Amino acid sequence: MISTVNLTQRYGKRVLFENINITLDPGKRYGLIGANGAGKSTFMKILAGEIEPSEGEVQIQPGARLGVLGQNQYAFEDFTLHDAVLYGNRRLYDAVKEKEKLYAEGNFDDEKVNERLGELEMICVEEDPTYEADVRIEKLLTALGFPVEHHHDLMSSLTGGDKFKILLAQVLFYNPDILLLDEPTNNLDMETIAWLEEELRRFEGVLVVISHDRHFLNAVVTHILDLDFQTIREFTGNYDDWYIAANLIARQKELERSKKLKEKEQLERFIARFSANASKARQATSRQKQLEKLQIEEVKLSSRRDPSILFRPNREIGNEVLEVRGLSKSYGEHKVFEDLGFKVEKGDKISLIGPNGVGKTTLLEILMGRLEPDGGSFKWGQTIHTTYFPQNTTDIVQGDEKLYQWVQNHNEKWHIDEIRKCLGRMLFSGEEQEKSVGACSGGEKHRIMMAKMMMDPANFLVMDEPDNHLDLEAIVALGEALHNYEGGVICVTHDRELIDAFANRILKLHEDGTLTDFRGNYEEFVESEE
Repeated sequence: MISTVNLTQRYGKRVLFENINITLDPGKRYGLIGANGAGKSTFMKILAGEIEPSEGEVQIQPGARLGVLGQNQYAFEDFTLHDAVLYGNRRLYDAVKEKEKLYAEGNFDDEKVNERLGELEMICVEEDPTYEADVRIEKLLTALGFPVEHHHDLMSSLTGGDKFKILLAQVLFYNPDILLLDEPTNNLDMETIAWLEEELRRFEGVLVVISHDRHFLNAVVTHILDLDFQTIREFTGNYDDWYIAANLIARQKELERSKKLKEKEQLERFIARFSANASKARQATSRQKQLEKLQIEEVKLSSRRDPSILFRPNREIGNEVLEVRGLSKSYGEHKVFEDLGFKVEKGDKISLIGPNGVGKTTLLEILMGRLEPDGGSFKWGQTIHTTYFPQNTTDIVQGDEKLYQWVQNHNEKWHIDEIRKCLGRMLFSGEEQEKSVGACSGGEKHRIMMAKMMMDPANFLVMDEPDNHLDLEAIVALGEALHNYEGGVICVTHDRELIDAFANRILKLHEDGTLTDFRGNYEEFVESEE
């Protein structure tokens, strides 16, 4: 249904990928994976027709409907939620709106008006033969957490995360034959991600999705497109299947190369020893020919790099960690939570979960002293030294300072050599550390903040969605670091694999302001909820 022919993309001397020849078939759901900067989004934009490749072409079956998840969440500020979703089918949207205008303002004695109304009705029937568009829009919006009474509110009234949900509803409403989704789980809570997984599993066309959520990829995709070594390799199965297969292939290539290097060494040794020996000359010549035919391929370097995250507490946690009593917070008439209370104990590594908008970030901001509660109190133990990863890290990591200068500004006693080492562990080379933090991408800013936290010898980590913008390798490294960390943790994340890696206690905030406190891992928590 969609295929690429000798697709190549380069920027100057840098080649992202070259001579890509793949065919994507209906009924298959492809997960496009690769390191940050490898070219995943670029490849997706070429498939979508948004940018031209350096060489080659994309071929789409004539008549196939192409749906692309929008990235500009502020493009529909003057639309109602309903109309923004309807706009996903532009032909239907234009027909509906023109029809509404003619009915409101048209002169029905004019034959041309009536003819045009007939034409518009035909378009509506072609695009919505069962007249279920309004019902489908209502179902999509409700499933994404928007009550019916708000479906005709303006998009400008929504937060950025909720605007993104509308873009998701928009492309799903179109019901395309080819569906391209770049990071669809960003800004979605766990309940909405689970709903999206079910929606996509029922999709019968061609799906290509970029995601750094391993659980999501495992639940949705049937094939993996691995963008690495400047090419794309297709694997059958989900992310876990790819991981096993890719490592096996890499191991086999390494063994094959080692075998050939050993053979090369033996041939060279024989030739050197017997080439001057008349009785062995023929054999030496034969070995020389074997040596010339021996092809030893260099092991290509993967674009994937694993960061080395290590948090080192300066002292052991005492028995008193954190006690929260009767905490309440409201914004105007909206009550976020009331009479919230819990106690954190030594050894707790907490995953704070709940739907978007229930106050997870608000709670962390209060605990970190950045926001005043309306009532109640909280108290950290005397031995506790906290460090914080805020949700708005990309807005905080700004300025003209070089990477190491920005980190050192947080504590002048931190030695520059140690800062550079921490930045190196987060995959910033010496040259890359010289650029300004303001010029960094979202993923780079998250890695800079992680380096700053590694420099801070805190014994309690408070983290608000630290995995946003990180690639799969970095998220795995973060999970291992939190698991091995000897201090305490409170972390907000929607990545279930990350939660499984470290959490031994789950705190779930509910929309009514109440709290579920579960001691155990996330898998046990889900079983208890069921």
